[in-house]
Amino acid sequence: MPFLTALVAAAGQGRRLGLGYNKAFLHLKGRPLLSYSLEVLERSPLVQAVVVVTTPEDVGKCWDIIGRQYAKRVQVVEGGEERQDSVNEGLKALPAETEFVAVHDAARPLLTEELLAAVVEAAMEVGAAIAAVPVQDTIKRSGADGLIERTVDREGLWAAQTPQVFRRDWLEEAHVRARREGWRATDDASLVERCGYPVKIVAGDYSNIKITTPVDIVLATALLETRKR
Repeated sequence: MPFLTALVAAAGQGRRLGLGYNKAFLHLKGRPLLSYSLEVLERSPLVQAVVVVTTPEDVGKCWDIIGRQYAKRVQVVEGGEERQDSVNEGLKALPAETEFVAVHDAARPLLTEELLAAVVEAAMEVGAAIAAVPVQDTIKRSGADGLIERTVDREGLWAAQTPQVFRRDWLEEAHVRARREGWRATDDASLVERCGYPVKIVAGDYSNIKITTPVDIVLATALLETRKR
């Protein structure tokens, strides 16, 4: 089994939530968001190590959550100005033996072992894979004036999620080229794609939501209640 390290992006500032602090520490049913992802990664037999990337001022808070309850090798490192920069910092902290990297957002607390395993399996087949769900809404493109320019055909459109799993060398190359050539992207798959590498889509889970707005907190709480039944 290839050595897989999970890289958890945990530096989101929660501005759209009106928090004024890192949303990785937002409590959902009495627990910080970060703890949910870490719990799944700890249970998964596919993950050998974990690197958490957070803001400089939150390193200690991450260690407080990790405590002594995780048997796997865990590191907490300081991130950069934006998510892409933070992931790049996390890559520098990977254990030397890492062959594959699973990037996951701490803001997606409903990750399951099953989804992680499916994405890992696909990545090991082709080199890179992401979780994604088919776009359900009708998509409109507008101009600067707010008027609709056209309706976008949603056939074949997917909304990307995490986890996203890559060969280590592919992801590192993508970040090196991004820095050198000035690429900016909102997910790591976009950078790997620009390098010409294949990235496979794995059917994700609509419940694997990202906590971005107050409504997401309500929805995530309800979904967690459902899982307990």
